Amino acid sequence: MRGTMRGICKMRPGRGAEYRTDLPVPQITEDEVLIKVHASAICGTDVHIYHWNEWAANRMKTLPIVFGHETAGEIVEIGANVTGYQIGDRVSVETHIPCNHCFQCENGRRHICENMKLFGVTEPGAFAEYAPVPKDCIVRLGAGVTYEMGAMLEAMGAGVHGVEKARVRGKTVLVSGCGPIGLMVVGACRAHGAKQVIACDILPEKLKLAEEMGADVTVNSGERDIVQAVRQETAGAGADAAIDITGSGRAIVAGLRALRRGGRFVSVGLPNGEIPVNLTEDIIYREVEYTGVSGRQMFATWDDCMEILQSPGFSLKPVMGGSYPLDGLEDALAAIQRGAPGKMLLIP
Repeated sequence: MRGTMRGICKMRPGRGAEYRTDLPVPQITEDEVLIKVHASAICGTDVHIYHWNEWAANRMKTLPIVFGHETAGEIVEIGANVTGYQIGDRVSVETHIPCNHCFQCENGRRHICENMKLFGVTEPGAFAEYAPVPKDCIVRLGAGVTYEMGAMLEAMGAGVHGVEKARVRGKTVLVSGCGPIGLMVVGACRAHGAKQVIACDILPEKLKLAEEMGADVTVNSGERDIVQAVRQETAGAGADAAIDITGSGRAIVAGLRALRRGGRFVSVGLPNGEIPVNLTEDIIYREVEYTGVSGRQMFATWDDCMEILQSPGFSLKPVMGGSYPLDGLEDALAAIQRGAPGKMLLIP
């Protein structure tokens, strides 16, 4: 395809981004497809890019660039080396672009490729009318999955990967943080057969949504001590597993201490820096298992997400926040800054 398109571009280092109406439609390689974007969700990473924090500055070396990575659309052009897809297929996008040659890629762990590139971060993304997608990153949407739902699957996958790692079936699980990913984690824990889900956050409106997603108990961590609250709900034993979405040092330490001996802790949220943890008392003596997740397993977690979407009682509706046009990015970011619950979507 030729011509121009509308999109949001990170033009230069520093705070801000520009809405443009004169961006060239991407010319795909033989290993890519071109999608017409129908919906894109705003991630915390996009907020970092907009404000140009240290994380963004260390990764984005080629500007200007269209950013945005949580998206869904339809294929409108197919590269010569891409097989198994056709024009009109409805797809979502995996953010991690693997090299397919390193040790991790060759041993079934492409999501932590040693030479990772990132759709919408190091490579052109989806805050635009059209986006180029590498063939390794195409995920076909299931029947009944809307484009808006499809745009949320990348973020949902990170949370579901955490649920997979936590092995929640039959367990009492603490979920710290009830933003969009945390809410989807609550629902996924329920779909995975958790016995009890305890959700915590500091905002009452988010805790209300956690209840809608299936939380048995909600705790306002700004008003109650998490460790005491969890032990009260578990007859003093503590949670079997804890999944942290916040990245907050305080929440991570509290989550560790709210676990029973031999419990399992999974970090999904990204801390801003180093966090002091008492390894001896909180992990070693209590034989706590601590692990992290990076994105989604390619593509087992995506398959898991599609199954969860079909689970009785599971719905993404409580997680969906406002919808904005492409030129409404500033308004969407302002809503996020105010703490508005749910995912904010950009609709080209």
